[in-house]
Amino acid sequence: DTTITEADVLAAQQAWGDALIRISDAHAKGGQDAAKAAAEQALDSAYDYAQGPVLFKPTLTTDPQIFRTDREGALSYFVGGNPDYPQDTGFALKEWTDVEVDNAAVMLNGDLATSLGTVQFTDRDGNVTTVDKSWTFRKDDAGVLRIIQHHSSLQFQG
Repeated sequence: DTTITEADVLAAQQAWGDALIRISDAHAKGGQDAAKAAAEQALDSAYDYAQGPVLFKPTLTTDPQIFRTDREGALSYFVGGNPDYPQDTGFALKEWTDVEVDNAAVMLNGDLATSLGTVQFTDRDGNVTTVDKSWTFRKDDAGVLRIIQHHSSLQFQG
């Protein structure tokens, strides 16, 4: 069955947050290579890059590399270390200890679902960063929920 439920979306969001913490922990214990391996596993299990472009706009990217529609760009955003993306410092390496998703709404439409809300990231010093986030998920032929669109931005401070 390819129909997505709200429970599927919540589980995927929790898995995404858990993976971010795993990447951060891997970096703290094993350095860049360990973080990269953890990030590759997370990307391959959560995102749909195997099928083509993912509409990914990370939080902390700047022109000319704002959007990360391929796996290489996404990996660089999460762990840095890629000379083709010199501005990336590794969002997943910021010693995150907790990730909390608070959905404003989840829309379900058969094999597609979209969520909109906030995510709070807590680092090891207790500092909290809140971002606005939307995800669109699709169930693949094997019934695995995959991220096909991911937009994240810092909240407006007007």
